[in-house]
Amino acid sequence: MDRDYLEAINSHVVIYDGGMGATLEQFDLTSEDYGGLAGKCHEALVLNRPDVIEGLHSSMLEAGAEVLETDTFQASRLKLDEWGLADYTVEINTKAAEIARKAAGEHRFVAGSIGPTGYLPASEDPTLGQIRFRELVEIFAEQAAGLIDGGADLLIIETAQDILEVKAAVFGAREAFASTGRSVPIHTSVSLLPNGGKMLLGTDISAVLCTLEALGVDVIGLNCSTGPEDMRDAIRFLGEYCPVPVACIPNAGLPLQGPDGETIFPEQPGPLAEALKEFVERYGVGIVGGCCGTTPAHIAAIAERVAERPVAPRPVARTAHLSSMIAATPLVQEPRPTMVGERVNSQGSRKAKELLLSDDYDGLVQIAEDQVTGGAHVLDLCVALTERQDEDEQMRILAKKVSLTQPTPIQVDSTEPEVIERTLEQIPGRANVNSVNLEAGRAKLDRVAPLALAHGAALIALTIDEVGMAKTAERKVEVAKRIRDLCCEEHGLDPELLIFDCLTFTLTTGDEEWRPSAVETIEGIKRIKAEIPSVKTSLGVSNVSFGVSPGARAVLNSVFLHHCVHAGLDLAMVNPNHITPYGEISELERELADDLVFNRREDALERFIAHFESKGEEDAAEGAADPTEGMEPEEALHFHILRRRKDGVEAWIDASVEKIGAVPTLNEVLLPAMKEVGDKFGAGELILPFVLQSAEVMKRAVAQLEKYLDKIEGYTKGTVVLATVFGDVHDIGKSLVNTILTNNGYTVVDLGKQVPIGTIIDAAKEHQATAIGLSALLVSTSKQMPLCIQELHSQGLDFPVLIGGAAINRDFGLRVLYPGGRESDDVYEPGVFYCKDAFEGLSKMDQIVDGEAREALVAKTRDAAVRLREKGPEPEALPTDDDSVRSAAVTDNPVPAPPWWGAREVDVPLDEVYHHLDTHVLFKLHWGGRGVKGEEWRKLVGEDFQPRLDRMWREQDYLKPRAKLGYFPC
Repeated sequence: MDRDYLEAINSHVVIYDGGMGATLEQFDLTSEDYGGLAGKCHEALVLNRPDVIEGLHSSMLEAGAEVLETDTFQASRLKLDEWGLADYTVEINTKAAEIARKAAGEHRFVAGSIGPTGYLPASEDPTLGQIRFRELVEIFAEQAAGLIDGGADLLIIETAQDILEVKAAVFGAREAFASTGRSVPIHTSVSLLPNGGKMLLGTDISAVLCTLEALGVDVIGLNCSTGPEDMRDAIRFLGEYCPVPVACIPNAGLPLQGPDGETIFPEQPGPLAEALKEFVERYGVGIVGGCCGTTPAHIAAIAERVAERPVAPRPVARTAHLSSMIAATPLVQEPRPTMVGERVNSQGSRKAKELLLSDDYDGLVQIAEDQVTGGAHVLDLCVALTERQDEDEQMRILAKKVSLTQPTPIQVDSTEPEVIERTLEQIPGRANVNSVNLEAGRAKLDRVAPLALAHGAALIALTIDEVGMAKTAERKVEVAKRIRDLCCEEHGLDPELLIFDCLTFTLTTGDEEWRPSAVETIEGIKRIKAEIPSVKTSLGVSNVSFGVSPGARAVLNSVFLHHCVHAGLDLAMVNPNHITPYGEISELERELADDLVFNRREDALERFIAHFESKGEEDAAEGAADPTEGMEPEEALHFHILRRRKDGVEAWIDASVEKIGAVPTLNEVLLPAMKEVGDKFGAGELILPFVLQSAEVMKRAVAQLEKYLDKIEGYTKGTVVLATVFGDVHDIGKSLVNTILTNNGYTVVDLGKQVPIGTIIDAAKEHQATAIGLSALLVSTSKQMPLCIQELHSQGLDFPVLIGGAAINRDFGLRVLYPGGRESDDVYEPGVFYCKDAFEGLSKMDQIVDGEAREALVAKTRDAAVRLREKGPEPEALPTDDDSVRSAAVTDNPVPAPPWWGAREVDVPLDEVYHHLDTHVLFKLHWGGRGVKGEEWRKLVGEDFQPRLDRMWREQDYLKPRAKLGYFPC
């Protein structure tokens, strides 16, 4: 046998046959042909009229099909039982494959068709959702074994509505491989709903790709449900990111009901074939064919256009992603770290424990939702209780409920392999498993690692072995390397999915043994990242601060997290509400925490605790003073947004409007404050949860401000369709642009976030948009922008496009003006305009709606794009882990002669020092101003403190500041 399906799909476009069921419906068959059944069970024809099935196969081959699908779409035991044919399951599948094999001969391929069972195992439907994963695995294994024994060259799991059922089918197929002693490729194909492009239970195409890629299938694609146009966005996405061959097998359009109640599929052979040809040419689709309503004429038209065409190479796989049933997200966020919500945890949350004891799963889901709202990228679930013995069932139920409601992937947190297995079998997406170690040897790891591998899950490993917990960096690396060898070399786990928890020990016990532990953990992270390629790192951050006051914990957790991230930490289990950006912690408290973390002083713990004890007494005495007391409205609003404080922001908006007006409040206060937040995020000073919290403050502020902004009814300068691109769940910048455009005379159609390209273009056409605005917060999603430009260009549309967001820059905007990249000189004529902020967005729109200004803007942008293009491609990034690596700085500039070589002491004028004095601390903490507020405070400063300080500064003769200044050759 010289057939090699994988070689075929990787060398040329492969054509599948057309629709089986809808075609059979057109045949003039009797009840006897169906074995006397009261209805048309097409699979029964395998037993009663194999000649009909063989004839249909032959007609598809004559039309140009290279692959035949067996007449087994509904031949699982569950579906056949509806016809009383369950006992014939193996026979039907085996014989159907034999019929197709006979028709196909030795040089064409037979695909064993496995359709859905009619159940939705990920759902909570009282009927359809009440089936367990293992039951489905057995059902699919039986069907797959029959198909393999009958001679199928591959299995196609198709028309899937529930991604968890697809997982079960893949597991069933692999069990069939084991039982039959023969393995074949697995082709998976899902169906998306016509409107919205998601599976029936809400799974988007990115989550589909993440989940199926994790299972190691050989083909990923779409079939059934719609005609090709409704598949375009998803096919485009797979073309860009899917590393395995992509299939597109659409219906002949969406079915219509004819005048006599018959089903009509409207798509004619020519248009359907032209669409698939375009998919092959533009998106790299390598497998095409027809589903419901497609006839030999459709297949002939497809074959005429694409048969034997070479296929484009597949792209490199995306960075490792995790997925929920709803969406996918990178395992490692940029900027790091990935935030793992830790509150649905019976070991660390009293509330979670109480809810678990009372079986209050709705309450637990609410905790999960609160964490997602707060910025968690992954949800850690732990339900272990000494009071109960049903951890596996509680975890399964909780995972199911969280999967149905939250877009965030799940981290399965358990020490019991049975619990991990049962939970992974319930999770529709790609999960993270927490955790394994070598405390009792390798036995448990040898059980859990294969589970993670089978489900495509990422795996956390604690640096613990038979000797105990690794306390030094040296031991952490030693244990990590041993675990890496076991997981990756022996079990075959991808090192990209192996995550090492370097252990966080408590610094606040006073125990001498743990004083250097934080330093060793930070160093351990650095060394593991440097010495073990591709693996990731994780920590349960809050362990570092057990036993001290909440205020002290918040500071210590925040400082420790900051240093761990700088050392290379990828994932952090931490509650974002309990940490503070490093730069917002006072210098004194940072120093106290740093002393403790880096073990710099013998009395570091005593000083740290004493400070927060005294601070607690002072705060109580002051009555929790308002930090915005005495501020001007503009300053207070800036503080509220930067420091993420929602309460009271409306009153400050009122005060600011009264003082400077509504439009200046928006343009000169709110937008610059939010821009500063974005800049800090881009610079790595703020993690994403803080940005989201600032955005919530901004939304409240803008909602209040809009009461004062005038809108002219019935008048518009133009219409802008705004969207955050597909894959990006954040709409912070877009919302600000919406506000400023709306309140400057434009009509804005806000499509929200996670918007597919097709939806954006359709909306622009529908609303006759003046321009399209696209936003992306993340680097990974910014690729959707050039794809949108390419689609607009290919359709000959003339919408100018404004792009912006933290992920992109001006050069990015100039490059995407060329839809074909560097391989083509074609330009998107209407123009692509980068906008660094909402102000520039408004300015660009004002130019776009002014004919003369628009021409100048287009010309200026195109000239800049040409100049950038002439510089050539961006230089490839060079390795930066070598001390010899230098930057691309110019080295031939003349070196000025210094006034001297070496270091010297220099005088520092006292007047230059004065303005650096921290008078707030001086007056409040040292001169007795604590607790004084308002007019009394201003009077005290103006009449006493400030004049006194000025006088003392003039009269003193004991301050003699000095500085060392040096010049050194390099």
